[in-house]
Amino acid sequence: MNLEKIIKEALPALQKTGTWIQNEAQSFDLNKVVLKGKNDLVSYVDKEAEKKLVVDLKSILPEAGFITEEDTADDDQKEFTWIVDPLDGTTNFIHGLPVYSISVGLLQDKDIVGGIVYELNKKELFYAWKGGGAFLNDNPIHVAPTQDLSNSLLATGFPYYQFDKLDNYLAIIKDLMMHSHGLRRLGSAAVDLAYVACGRYEGFFEYNLNAWDIAAGILLVQEAGGRVTDFSGGNNALFGRELVAAGDIHNDLLKSIQKYW
Repeated sequence: MNLEKIIKEALPALQKTGTWIQNEAQSFDLNKVVLKGKNDLVSYVDKEAEKKLVVDLKSILPEAGFITEEDTADDDQKEFTWIVDPLDGTTNFIHGLPVYSISVGLLQDKDIVGGIVYELNKKELFYAWKGGGAFLNDNPIHVAPTQDLSNSLLATGFPYYQFDKLDNYLAIIKDLMMHSHGLRRLGSAAVDLAYVACGRYEGFFEYNLNAWDIAAGILLVQEAGGRVTDFSGGNNALFGRELVAAGDIHNDLLKSIQKYW
């Protein structure tokens, strides 16, 4: 299986869908938003974008299954499985905040072997395939070389449901605020991971994550020379709903999290 060929063939599909999303953004009506769950928003844009992506990805790899956020394709894991988030950062999108992305990962059995994150507003196309490195608009990228947590800019996300661990999480944030250059919260985990991969952030951590939020970004960070784990330091980040991604500061960032988790 030529992973480079598959991923590069998928890039125009994301760009095409991204153009459609941006066209819809010009006249988007907030009244068309639906509540899936507490603070979990979705619109016709998410659903239609996902349908478009599924059609195009099926044409590239007909034998692959799908895991999709909006359930426009039956969840059907096969040897190869696309994991699709058609609009990561929906809340940003519906409020007109220009930070959102399309995220598409490719699994082979249980391993992530391909990943694409397309940040629509800056038209930045991040992609990677296993063993091939990571790229931004065709240029190789690498995680930041920073060695010290104190010299690092970090990213996180805030839970929008399941607040039972919120106090612990806020303790982590307080600690890191005092021992880093600061924390940012953009509202798209896929973008956060892409920014770690290209060195804009030294690290990213979050919990209550879904596989479609992070599958592509995990591989981007790994292929850019970084490390991705769950909060225990294990390898269950994809389906374990918690993630730490960083370069050389990974161990120190993980220790700061584990003090309170």
